Amino acid sequence: MDKIQQLADYIDQSSSIVATTGAGISVGGGGVTYGQMRFARRGRRGSDEGSFLPTYLETMFSYQPSFAHYALADLEAEGKLTGIITTNVDCMHTIAGSKNVAEIQGSVQVNCCSKCGRHSDGYEIWKQDKLPRCQVCGGEILPWPLYSHIGLWDADVKKAREWISKADLILVIGTRGNYGDVYWSNRRRDAAIVQINPGRTGFDSVANLNIRQNSDDVFQSLKKLRHGNG
Repeated sequence: MDKIQQLADYIDQSSSIVATTGAGISVGGGGVTYGQMRFARRGRRGSDEGSFLPTYLETMFSYQPSFAHYALADLEAEGKLTGIITTNVDCMHTIAGSKNVAEIQGSVQVNCCSKCGRHSDGYEIWKQDKLPRCQVCGGEILPWPLYSHIGLWDADVKKAREWISKADLILVIGTRGNYGDVYWSNRRRDAAIVQINPGRTGFDSVANLNIRQNSDDVFQSLKKLRHGNG
């Protein structure tokens, strides 16, 4: 609890917090990954759409945000959290209620036609009983990570750089820092860094506080400490 108390103190004393998250934050809830997208789409080729759709959509929407996702949304609503920078593509932060999310690799919310490149954005496009098709040319619609082969989503990279340049506390949650070089150098050098990750990562040496626990467990303990059982 000493480290949870330290985390609570950092949060209470900060005026602008940014969280950077990776696959580790989704452990408690699930969520679609780029690898699962590729597997599902590869399984579709040479077969009918019916074999692809259940595989993809079951993976995408049978899970819910984790406790940690909701906890970050609560911090934003409290006025503490400026934004979330994530490499995750499952849009779980948005589903949990977070408004300011920089998905630097895009997500299932950013979709493009594989033929003409027309955008059909919003994760709701996948909530139907058939594969979404472009309304202009009829081409197959793909989530940005597949369309771009894990390219960066520049609009959100710009947000990430702006947010982290003003943050006085950075929460590093369940990530090893993939693609961090596109925004990490923009951070304030006096910003405190708290890492929440059961395993060791490249952030160990720069973090002011390392908490070696699952993010759900940490945020459950933090909620009890800051707000009691209410």
